[in-house]
Amino acid sequence: MESPKPRFDVVGQLGSLRRYARSLTRNETDAEDLVQDTLVRAYERRNHFRNGGNLKGWLLSILHNGFIDSKRSSQSEARRGDTLAVIAETILQPPQEHSMRLMEVRDAFFSLPEEQRAALHLVAIEGLSYEEAAATLGIPIGTLMSRIGRARATLRSLEAEQPGKAAHLKIVGGRDE
Repeated sequence: MESPKPRFDVVGQLGSLRRYARSLTRNETDAEDLVQDTLVRAYERRNHFRNGGNLKGWLLSILHNGFIDSKRSSQSEARRGDTLAVIAETILQPPQEHSMRLMEVRDAFFSLPEEQRAALHLVAIEGLSYEEAAATLGIPIGTLMSRIGRARATLRSLEAEQPGKAAHLKIVGGRDE
């Protein structure tokens, strides 16, 4: 008699997948499409998942690779970025200082190069260790640490450029303390 296989449960990982997809695509609709494609790919390849392996890392790797594949095959990213810039200029800024500050930090984060943004997102937002994040991105840990360091330095320099504002950005995530 054949023993039942463990349940392939990805529902608990949807939040991480959605956050990471939004970080990569910078578009809610594209992020949902990317998560859907990731789930289909994961289901189709569920037999390749090692029993007892890191499901979150495996799913994030599939998502990341799916994003890279779609980026290579499509030139529409530049057009979406241009369209988003036009729309962003027409948005009325909220009067609350904290909302404006959050928007500034978000814009600064999204202005980072894709490689730096992905590395920082996985470590600072998703809470992955450097080893897990490097494995997810398929890069050496030193490269990951370099990208995170450059991303943090860029965000700090953007913070310092704002006259009359105290620095609010702090280092979070990772193990560089």
